[in-house]
Amino acid sequence: MQLLLGFSRSVDGVSRWLGRLSSVLVLVTVLVSAGNAGVRYLFHYSSNGLLEFQWYFFGAMVMLGASWTLACNGHVRVDVIYGTVSDRARLLIDITGLTVFLLPVTVFLTIICWRYFLVSWQSQEHSLNAGGLVLWPAKLLLPLGFFMLVLQGLSELIKRVAALRGLIVLDSKYAKPLQ
Repeated sequence: MQLLLGFSRSVDGVSRWLGRLSSVLVLVTVLVSAGNAGVRYLFHYSSNGLLEFQWYFFGAMVMLGASWTLACNGHVRVDVIYGTVSDRARLLIDITGLTVFLLPVTVFLTIICWRYFLVSWQSQEHSLNAGGLVLWPAKLLLPLGFFMLVLQGLSELIKRVAALRGLIVLDSKYAKPLQ
């Protein structure tokens, strides 16, 4: 189990780094958006490429930040039952949700999106907009983001099983072992 917990810590570290990158991308997206609006109103110039950069950065924010959101226990949850049951029942609910819903869906989406990316990459697909960008880098974010959700889902599953076995105690806010 210690080997699995080591894997979990490594995945958590990558997700944390991607979460920080996503935070920086929020600022970059705002700056590009404001710059694009400023240039459009001040100089009557617009660029489809700049608009598409905004979309790329927003997509990167969402797809790369999703695994960190899961690691921080920041995902949407219906607390009608979850908030009223014991810690052990919460762990069992989490384990069930991870194995029945999250992991199968994210594995499926990773596979589907990988094929979607490969077609775009092999054809060097470009945006149909004048001055538009190459599309495959944006499409690469989809399988990468879903793959990171698979890894983070496995990390969360490992931590829940370890907590259920009494090997670790999870922080109430973040699903990470208390030091």
